[in-house]
Amino acid sequence: MGSPRCATIEAGWQAVVTHRRALWYSDGGNERDDRPAHVRAGSGLAWIGERLAVVQDDASFVALVTVAGAKVEAIALPRGEGGLRQFDDARGNKKFKLDLEACVAIPGGSEDLLLALGSGSSKRRRHVVVIDRWTDTPPRVQLTDASAWYRRLEQETRFAGSDLNIEGALVADEHLTLVGRGNGAARHGDVPRNATCRVHVDTLLDWIDDPDRLAPPSPGDVAQFDLGALGGVPLGFTDVAVYGNDVLYTAAAEASADARLDGAVIGSVIGLIPRGDGRPRYAPMTDVAGATLRDKVEGVVVDPTNPRRLLVIIDGDDATRPSELCEVELRGGWGN
Repeated sequence: MGSPRCATIEAGWQAVVTHRRALWYSDGGNERDDRPAHVRAGSGLAWIGERLAVVQDDASFVALVTVAGAKVEAIALPRGEGGLRQFDDARGNKKFKLDLEACVAIPGGSEDLLLALGSGSSKRRRHVVVIDRWTDTPPRVQLTDASAWYRRLEQETRFAGSDLNIEGALVADEHLTLVGRGNGAARHGDVPRNATCRVHVDTLLDWIDDPDRLAPPSPGDVAQFDLGALGGVPLGFTDVAVYGNDVLYTAAAEASADARLDGAVIGSVIGLIPRGDGRPRYAPMTDVAGATLRDKVEGVVVDPTNPRRLLVIIDGDDATRPSELCEVELRGGWGN
């Protein structure tokens, strides 16, 4: 497989946050559904038609955001331990959360389906969610225990390293690309890795539909990365998106002891991984005044009408605060 591909800062590139929007549900909270009034711990983004689906790592809801308007709807996922849908330290039930960290829209016949993935960083965080039939009220939701597949990913140590932690996904060329965030702890002589792998989309969906009869798909095309650091803190993948012929990625510098603990965030970056063996390049994210963005960017999508405009989701690691959807302008020679 060779050495990790090393990312470098591209001096002529800028990634500037031009607008921030706190995400509050249009109809407020719902105590019966155990739903807060805001989108919390946003961790992944995907386009579903003209709306954005937002998955959350410690709340069992998917938010549907009308980008051009103010509407934010909630799709409830199955209840968890104790019939609850919110999981955090204050409730003492954080260990029961699904920890959905990645989501992707997969093209279907008449509509896309949304695939959301648990991080896999513990045995409880190895579920996948499939949502389709968007014209139904509510849409159809399927929650599957995908432990067998996550064990297969974990066995591929070139991808998983010492601490499996899936943070992002994209679909291209009939394959699902997964990105693992290398912010875990060293174990058993191995180290955490920033890495990517691929599985065939249809093979994975077939297995999700019939996990008792079929074998889980094996990961292939593993690639490892050294993403650099901000303020001396290593950067770790947080999401990916298709960007022309390249892969656009977000990464955060978070001083955490392992993949299950939050830590101080130094900042985030946006970068490009060129097709083939080219050198990844990135730019630290800033505000319009040029100050470093001290936030953890967890998910990214590209505006289909303007590739220089991105939308990202920020997780403040605070259950009482709404996640923010931010517009990012790419300035300089991106993609050249």
